[in-house]
Parts: sequence; C-alpha cells; structure tokens
Amino acid sequence: MSVRRVMGIETEYGISVPGAPSANPMVLSGDVVTTYAAARGIRRARASWDYADEAPLRDARGFDMGRGTAHPSQLTDEWADDPTMANVVLTNGARLYVDHAHPEYSSPEVTTPRDAIRWDRAGELIMREAVARLASLPPGVNLYKNNTDGKGQSYGTHENYLMSRRTPFLDIVKHLTPFFVVRQILCGAGRVGIGVDSRTNGFQLAQRSDFFETEVGLETTLKRPIINTRDEPHATADLYRRLHVIIGDANHFDVANLLKLGTTSLVLGMIEDGWLQRDLTLQQPVATLQRISHDPTLRARVTLASGQELTGLDLLEVYRDEAQAWLDARHGGALDPDTAEVMHWWGTTLDRLRRDPMEARGEVEWVAKLGLLEGYRSRDALGWGDPRLKAVDIQWSDVRAERGLAHRLAATDRMTRLVDEAAAAEAMTRAPGDTRAWFRGALLERFPDEVVAASWDSVIVEVAGQRQLQRIPLMEPLKGTRDQVGDLVESSTSIGELLTRLSAPA
Repeated sequence: MSVRRVMGIETEYGISVPGAPSANPMVLSGDVVTTYAAARGIRRARASWDYADEAPLRDARGFDMGRGTAHPSQLTDEWADDPTMANVVLTNGARLYVDHAHPEYSSPEVTTPRDAIRWDRAGELIMREAVARLASLPPGVNLYKNNTDGKGQSYGTHENYLMSRRTPFLDIVKHLTPFFVVRQILCGAGRVGIGVDSRTNGFQLAQRSDFFETEVGLETTLKRPIINTRDEPHATADLYRRLHVIIGDANHFDVANLLKLGTTSLVLGMIEDGWLQRDLTLQQPVATLQRISHDPTLRARVTLASGQELTGLDLLEVYRDEAQAWLDARHGGALDPDTAEVMHWWGTTLDRLRRDPMEARGEVEWVAKLGLLEGYRSRDALGWGDPRLKAVDIQWSDVRAERGLAHRLAATDRMTRLVDEAAAAEAMTRAPGDTRAWFRGALLERFPDEVVAASWDSVIVEVAGQRQLQRIPLMEPLKGTRDQVGDLVESSTSIGELLTRLSAPA
C-alpha cells in the first residue's frame, strides 16, 4: 500500500546528423549502440539480448493477435535475425539497442520513483557519452531526449509497472484512462506546434498527446491507444502482469518524472486494492486528451460520462484526494519516505499550478519551456509559427550538456533536482541493488566472457567443460538482489562454481 513497486522507463532518443537529413537513422542508431558498447568493453557477440520469451502479440484482453495482421513494428521478437539491430545488455542491468530506427535505453528494474529518475538520467549520460565519442567520426551524430521530430513522426517513452495478475484488466482501463488524460498537466514536456505535423501554430503541454487515436489497443506505433494491452509480464505470468504505458513524455525535470511514475503507481495501488469506487469515466477520452494538451491556461474542461464537468486540475485533485484517503485508511498517516515524497510534490505542484502555472516552472517541464519561449517571443516579437521557436524546442532536448537548454537550466539552479549528477553517473555502470537487475548486472561485470545473452527474466551463460549453454531463470523480479546473492556472486571464482552454489540446498 505505497508508491513502491517494480517499475522502469524505456526511452527512444531522437537522432539526427546536422546537414545530412537523408542519413540512414537505423545505421546511425546502430553506431550509437556499438560505439558506446565498444568503449565500455562490451563485445556485441556477447551480452546480447535473448528473445526466447518475447511475446509481443499477446493481448491482456485474452487473445493473441495473428502475426499476419500485425504491423511489422510489432514483431519485436523477430529482430534478433536482423544484423543491423545492435542490441546489448549493460552492467547496470539496462538494455541499449536499436528500436524503430532510434537508439533506445531501457532502464533496469527499480522499486521507487526516485530510483527510476536516477537510472533514467543514467541513460541520458550514456547517450551523451556516445554522442561525444561519435563527434570526431564523420558524419557526426546528435541525440535528443524528446518524442517528436515536429514533422509528423513520434517515438516513445514507455513506462512499465508490475501489477497483480488478479486485478481485472477492465478495472485498469476504467480507472486509469481518465487519469492518463489529465496526468500530462503534471508531466508533459511541452511542445511547439499543434497536430501530428505541427501544422497549426501554438504551444501544448505534451509532445505525445496528438498522436493518440483510440482508447484501448495493442499497437504502439499506429492507432496508438491511451491504454496499451500488451501482455508480456517478463515475470511469473500467473502472478503478475506488466502494465506497458506508452502515453508519457520523456522528461528532463526530476519532479515531473517523479510525479509521472509516482502518481501512476499510487493510482494502480488503489485499483489493485479495489479502493476507487467513484466512476470518473470520460466522454470522448481521446478528444479530451488533446483538448487538455492544447490549453496551457489549464481552463479546458473534461466531461464525465455522468455529465459533470471539471477542469483537468479538478480531476487530478480528485485522484490525489482519493490517494490521500486510501493511504490514511491503510497506514494511518505513517507513510514511507518514497510515498510521502510523491504525495508532497503532487499536492504542492497542483497548488502552484492552480495559483499561477509559472509558479511551478522549477518542477513542471512544460511550464519551464513555455516561460523560456515566451521570453523569446516577447524579446523578438515572434509568432508561434516562427521557425526559431521550433528550433528552441528541439534544442531544449539536446543531450549535450553545453547545448541542451534543459541541461543549462539545471546548471543554473532553475530546475528542482532530486537526484544529483554523481548518483546518475554511478548508475551508468551499477545496477539497482533491490531487484533482479543487480544479478544481471553483476554477472556481466564479474563474468563478462561467460554471459552469452540476457533478457529481463533470464541470463544465459556458457560453463567451461559443458557442451550446452545454461539458462538461469529470473522470473521473480524481487529475487536476485544484492542482499540475497551478493556474497555468492562476489566470492565465486567461475560461473560454474556460482551455478553449483546457487543450486545447492539452503
């Protein structure tokens, strides 16, 4: 009954070559992955991704989509046969690979929103290092932590949350859809342009909102749904489901990232517990999602199925009040520090946004971006259609510390930081200690030549003297932690010795 659960973030990075718009993004993305891996001593033939347990067409509504009807982008379990798909596992437990012509960093499993921020920021530093290493090699590559190129293409930042399999999926859809429609008020990254191709002038709260077309579905690149139904738990399937969330933006701001994951985890907790009884179902959720995004004044109304009208802030306060009542009932006000932190920022940020959105410019990313853009508009009398504003929007997300405007704000203390740079840098090579990610990362660090492949729920190793590879299952995300197996891993002199000791009776 808290904010804590197994979670993680996947981010596809925008990629470009200045002066070479026709450069092949798949080849360039492969260069990003292989260059970083080589610099860190990771050989592509080793520590690759194991696709054996991938099931991208399994739907949480109880059926599998036929492979013949699926879009090619959904067949992620076939990418292992594509020689252009660079794909490695890192010692911090993360996955670094090419996804849909973008380099993607999938963070290791963590158990708190603050740790999610830390290992997500580690991904930024990894991408920054790759760009720096490629800078001296023609044609030169740059990366952007954003979600649209402003010309009609969107690439995702996906969240993952481990949930109880006992929770009816229809309950998740019912209670989570209205929340996702208004959550962007807290964690949107801001965007210049309205519509998928930014053809209409203006500014909106979230980069992804215009790209959603339906309420529920399996797809992630076409007909994007507010609730994604991909049922691939990467854990014991009869106990867990992995809720795959595709509607969020990539965040540079720590508080926005904390609220994105923390508030969602709390809403999921209430759903699992059967706490939410009020019907907050919206009329026209997709249209409402876009209307909320298009209104930085926060006056846009949402209409419930009952006919009641609220602002987006009102609906977020309903969810927050429900969360507070739930936590009070279950814990009597004695909250763990992670839950207390999320509840503090949820209430504080809503209060600031209601008084004046600009009061939240240190915490809410779209507000900070809007404030910067309004400064340029005022100084140079720019209309929202001016290409210089779109250039500022792109530069905001530049991964380079000296060029990215979000990074420059952080350097001048105009962004509330929850995780310092040193902790993020350490997370580039160190896995979280309290999930199975620790075991995955530790094997890669201690026995790099023996680890052949890995996935979220297994590690495949080669044991000297044995003809067959050995698969080590990791079906329980909270097993394989540093406290549980750290001494065994660190005191074993070979992978064979470790396997023998792991299989010995307790």
